[in-house]
Amino acid sequence: QVQVMESGGGLVQARGSLRLSCTASGLTFDDNAMAWFRQAPGKVREGVSCITGRSASIYYSDSVKGRFTISRDNSENTLYLEMNSLKPEDTAMYYCAAAGNVFCLPDWQSREFPYWGQGTQVTVSS
Repeated sequence: QVQVMESGGGLVQARGSLRLSCTASGLTFDDNAMAWFRQAPGKVREGVSCITGRSASIYYSDSVKGRFTISRDNSENTLYLEMNSLKPEDTAMYYCAAAGNVFCLPDWQSREFPYWGQGTQVTVSS
């Protein structure tokens, strides 16, 4: 049984930083591209960042490029999202997802990943 679990969310002031973590079990972690998505109330889910199974390729949405950094530790089955220079518009529930394959496919932001965590809330105050 695949389990995906996020942690690290919280309340932070604008221009602050947070690091999210995600652990996955029940799958071969380095055979899975991993991604972070977010969804704010009343808004469409947004693909934030994707990293291939062995970190060869990384992708970011334009809204977070230069501020967020995705990384993974395959020895620990853990995915990270370092978020800096946070803005109130970054407020959302953040979800970790496993792709079921090693690549971040070209349509990864709209693709339905097979494995998801329950989410961790990030709130940025102005």
